[in-house]
Amino acid sequence: MKYFVVFLFIITSISTVAQTAETPTKISGTIISDNTGSPLANVNIININQVTGTTTDDKGNFELAVTQSDTLHITLLGYESLRVRVTNDWVKNKKTTIQLTQKAISLKEVVVSPYYLTGYLEIDSKLIPIKEDFRYNISGLGQGYEAGQYAPEAFGKVLGSIFNPADLLYNVFSKKTQQLKKLREMRKDDTVRNLLETKYDRETISLLLGVSQDEIGEILGRCSYSEAFIKTANDLQIMDALSSCYEQYKILKKK
Repeated sequence: MKYFVVFLFIITSISTVAQTAETPTKISGTIISDNTGSPLANVNIININQVTGTTTDDKGNFELAVTQSDTLHITLLGYESLRVRVTNDWVKNKKTTIQLTQKAISLKEVVVSPYYLTGYLEIDSKLIPIKEDFRYNISGLGQGYEAGQYAPEAFGKVLGSIFNPADLLYNVFSKKTQQLKKLREMRKDDTVRNLLETKYDRETISLLLGVSQDEIGEILGRCSYSEAFIKTANDLQIMDALSSCYEQYKILKKK
């Protein structure tokens, strides 16, 4: 009987510890500049594991629900991005101070290529190059397909992407199923969306999805998004494009 009680106590303890570790708890922190020691406002903190986020107030303070060993991705314009692991001490103490390092910004040479205009609208409108990207919609599919600049083979490229998803997308999507499922969570969190709307470096998307920036371009290219869109869209537009591409792929795969 005594051994049974000891065994029951051990099992209960293990269960309690496991449950505590899995249950999100709120932690807080203050983010400061390592150069001046002053608090930094509007810093974006993204929990990569839970796909949730928050921002610091004017005193550099923030709160966020985490579990132990979650990784936080911390970004602020003009400062080096930082990844911080949530430790057991942080969970116990509930609060910590984090320092961000300011970026050393070097100005690159800018070459301006002027357009020599005549002042006549009809002539000048032909002198300035206009790049157009076409998207095609096919009845029965909610997804638009972008084929880049107009060309005779553009529509054929779109059809190839639609009717041969296994050839074009399987190698990418089949290996990233778990990561791409995060797209739904990313779209729900306003902090994540607001952050991505202001970024163009693909860093946060790459980190959240566990894919490289080259893979992001490959996925969108195989979904017939133009090179211009892939290069110039902000990270929120890229995330929505990835999500649409993945959802469409799942539909086509079932069919």
